[in-house]
Amino acid sequence: MTAIQAARCDDGEGSRTHLYETIANDLRATGYSINVNALPQDLAESLWHYLQGLSNRAFDPAGIGRDRDRMLNNFVRSDEICWITGEDEPCRRWLAWASELQTYLNRRLLLGLFSFESHFAHYAPGDFYKKHLDAFKGEANRTLSLVAYLNPGWQPDDGGELVLYTGDDGLQSTRVTPGFGTVVAFLSEDFPHEVLPAARDRYSIAGWYRVNTSHAGRVDPPS
Repeated sequence: MTAIQAARCDDGEGSRTHLYETIANDLRATGYSINVNALPQDLAESLWHYLQGLSNRAFDPAGIGRDRDRMLNNFVRSDEICWITGEDEPCRRWLAWASELQTYLNRRLLLGLFSFESHFAHYAPGDFYKKHLDAFKGEANRTLSLVAYLNPGWQPDDGGELVLYTGDDGLQSTRVTPGFGTVVAFLSEDFPHEVLPAARDRYSIAGWYRVNTSHAGRVDPPS
């Protein structure tokens, strides 16, 4: 297993472009990109304060699957989620940032990313998400996964790492500490991953870029 460390970049248009280019280059080279302290600080702080104001009733138990196929499975995952709709200013800013990244990656890598969905995720102490894929080969639903962490003062002993399995043998892995402002992107079909239990409340945003698989009898993404 390998550990990822880096320094925060200064905020600003130049830093955003540098981050987007780093993600593009990493995706081209390895299929995943890990960037510590990379989310613009003012955006990360506004999202954190927004989270603190959310009622517990805003979160629902996370399920497995999508729409009518969705089911709860506490043996696989035990976190709770709140979908981001863009009704509030911090969420609109997050979606705008994700849209900028989408445009950049489409231009640089010709990925054909068409839409984006995301939610806040809360893992209470002891919560987990066992090893899984965000998409399955050939289904062309989720193409690129994006994670941003919102945990000020996170310490190694707090646990809660994202384990990204990066080897063809399914054994080689990279552990990512969910520190404040860390951004992770990876190809959804290619990298199994899991979330280890933490000793304290753990917050993140999980998002997915999708390609357009609409046809005459089906609109994607579904409304």
